[in-house]
Amino acid sequence: MREIAEHTGQLDDQPVFWRSAAGDGTPVLYLHGVPTSSDEWPAFLTATGGIAPDLPGFGRSGKRGDRAYTMEFYADFLERFLELAGVDRVRLVVHDWGGVGLLWAMRHPERVERLVVINTVPFLPGYRWHRWAKLWRLRFIGELAMGFTGPFVLRRGTRSSNATPGPMPAAWRKQVLEHLDEGTQRAILRLYRSSPETKLAAAGAGLGELRCPALVVWGDRDPYIPAGFADAYAEALGGETRTLHLADAGHWPWLDRPDLIDEIAAFLQTPGQ
Repeated sequence: MREIAEHTGQLDDQPVFWRSAAGDGTPVLYLHGVPTSSDEWPAFLTATGGIAPDLPGFGRSGKRGDRAYTMEFYADFLERFLELAGVDRVRLVVHDWGGVGLLWAMRHPERVERLVVINTVPFLPGYRWHRWAKLWRLRFIGELAMGFTGPFVLRRGTRSSNATPGPMPAAWRKQVLEHLDEGTQRAILRLYRSSPETKLAAAGAGLGELRCPALVVWGDRDPYIPAGFADAYAEALGGETRTLHLADAGHWPWLDRPDLIDEIAAFLQTPGQ
């Protein structure tokens, strides 16, 4: 069992929090989505080692109001964060909006040894935002929706997020609400409002340049991103890619299928590129 360390550094006069665990070979970079943080990744870190930051605006990292919180902002952040952490080449794991790591990877395909895409926002043609995103993209309505997101709304609103009956696990909801302050709400709204579907489709134009081995994992009962985008990602990526559809899992598939952690770890730890 690997021990997990916690770190806080400074970038652009703002704190950056990340977790790390010792591993073998090229470190794994884990990138979380909305509305979570590196709280998603401890079980993965103990399995593989690696690093998992709280992206700006989320978790324990800085949440200043003068930041853009766009896709490009996060890709630029990753460039500086990896320099801060002393990491050059990575094995990359992205989930949901952690897909901003793909934007960084398309800039530096030679720095990605292996890639795992898990129920990730599609940088692909044909996607349409889910109903929550459509609310968040509306001025004033989005602020109201965010303001009302407390224990009751999160419990009711996540009943379809997983395949296991009931809302998302209580521990998951507690972690989300612990960090869902005004700064995180602002970051989420700016990210969605700066990301129309046409921009998402254009952003993935360089996915074919990612020629490393890849694993695309999809909880097919995801209410936010249809399962067909797993196959679209696999087709768009330029390297040897395996697709794993899980009919009994939702948007956070490892919570429905804990055995998935070992399967992803085995893929990441396969020798060679």
